[in-house]
Amino acid sequence: MIRTMLQHAKKHPSLIPQFFFMILGISGAGLYLVHLSRGPHVTWWDKKNNPEPWNKLDPTYQYKFVAVNTEYERLKKEGPDF
Repeated sequence: MIRTMLQHAKKHPSLIPQFFFMILGISGAGLYLVHLSRGPHVTWWDKKNNPEPWNKLDPTYQYKFVAVNTEYERLKKEGPDF
């Protein structure tokens, strides 16, 4: 595929910017996926050592970016500790 791209770029030099931005977009999307997989500290992919990470968060922890009409002072814990 790379050889074909180089052959087309030699025949049609106007395709070079298109190939550049296409490669830039693909690599940016890949890096974004890596960023999402490493993500915030709320989610983990370590299923052996921490199979249920949501149980370690206290009920007053705000994991949403915006919480509308939530009074955290009155919030009580629902469910038992594991």
